[in-house]
Amino acid sequence: MAQLEHRLPVELFLDLDRSGPVPLYYQIASRLEQAILDQTLPAGARLENEVALAARLGLSRPTIRRAIQDLVDKGLLVRRRGIGTQVVHGKVTRNVELTSLYEDLQRSGQNPETHVLSVEVVPAGEAGVEALGLAPGSRVLHIQRLRSADGVPLAILDNVLPEQFTDLDRDALEKHGLYQLLRARGVTMRVAKQRIGARAATAREAELLDLSRGAPVLTMTRTAFDNSGVAVEFGQHCYRPDRYSFEVTLVDR
Repeated sequence: MAQLEHRLPVELFLDLDRSGPVPLYYQIASRLEQAILDQTLPAGARLENEVALAARLGLSRPTIRRAIQDLVDKGLLVRRRGIGTQVVHGKVTRNVELTSLYEDLQRSGQNPETHVLSVEVVPAGEAGVEALGLAPGSRVLHIQRLRSADGVPLAILDNVLPEQFTDLDRDALEKHGLYQLLRARGVTMRVAKQRIGARAATAREAELLDLSRGAPVLTMTRTAFDNSGVAVEFGQHCYRPDRYSFEVTLVDR
């Protein structure tokens, strides 16, 4: 359901210091951030447009734009084409461990949603053959999904699975996380090889993730193995960097 436009109470900005050393955009951003954190502005709320807000507060549009961009950069607001600026829960910080994005979102109190872009049984490509240790031409299940959190697109997930999983269907993949489905079949994932990087988004990725063409995306490539050492899943994923980050704990041995 579309969120209604949320008119910010003018009282929130009555004490702006218009002649002091603290920039106005910073003062506005700080008040907006506090309103988001105390849920005066709830997750999903859509802000009025910059022109209207600037006029109501008697400020310039560039000042309002800078304040909003600061909160976009922090992952508290998101700009969406055709919708406007919305409040979000905040950036998802993911520990680098053997969990799925679906599980991480649930754990952080967000509402994961999945749109299956494609699901098909195909001959394994070169990357899948190498990662999963298959013979060339082996049948695999190739899945592409768009994962959102509270209605905001977050990641494009591209997975290849061996032939024993080719009966996974679109309905199950839209209702559950991939790792949940694998565990339900008795698969115990024990270890994974993972690589994290960054690159420019393709035109299709930018469209799906609601980004500008060529904007940066985070990437993760992962091969997961079961407790017998057999590769059960190969994934190549990309994420919005304003809504997602990886966290690693380093230990001195």
